Amino acid sequence: MAGFFRERGGGLELFVRLTPKAAADRIDGIETGDDGRSHLAIRVRALPERGAANAALERLLAETLGLPRSKVSVVAGHTARLKTVRLNAGADFVLNVLGGRTTGG
Repeated sequence: MAGFFRERGGGLELFVRLTPKAAADRIDGIETGDDGRSHLAIRVRALPERGAANAALERLLAETLGLPRSKVSVVAGHTARLKTVRLNAGADFVLNVLGGRTTGG
């Protein structure tokens, strides 16, 4: 599972490839890009306008992880598909929760 995250400052940063305008909000799993870097593929129904897709991403991750929304934030890639999302939570906790959801479903 390593490669799509890094521990930083007492929290975790996830590398995410976000697809807006999807049929459903969901975590697809870990993918490797053409550049060889891994990321967590996530789809949201929201449009990529006025931060709506970023807000939907933060909401989906917070709900999936059982975290308050204030502990999840997009910190890089606000207008790009490839994003860095900061989670104010321990790596072990996050990876245990995501473990069952990163196999493509």
